[in-house]
Amino acid sequence: MSTGAIVAIVVGALIVIAVVIMLIARSRREQRELKARRREAASSRREQAELRGRDAEEAEQRARIAQAEAERSRAEAQLHHERATAYEQGLADDELIGKEDEQPDGSASDQPAESSRRA
Repeated sequence: MSTGAIVAIVVGALIVIAVVIMLIARSRREQRELKARRREAASSRREQAELRGRDAEEAEQRARIAQAEAERSRAEAQLHHERATAYEQGLADDELIGKEDEQPDGSASDQPAESSRRA
């Protein structure tokens, strides 16, 4: 083989090796970039998850407050219902008599309570 052919083969081999090295370097760089993007995306998703978690906790707290207020309203309604039943059954006549004896300014009347008012 001639010297020119050997040089051409060596130059061709060097070119092929250089191309392979460039492709490997490019691939590694792309992998590093992809890894960095993955970390960035994961971090962003975690932040969003934390925000949504806090929002959910706040919504749950508001729901618990609303539930407690609803329960309180139900209890007050039940109390009024029980008092109405007591008035209907004559179990709270002493309260009614006491209210009639009071003056508009909140002081008690000097008149004795009539026993005929109780039924």
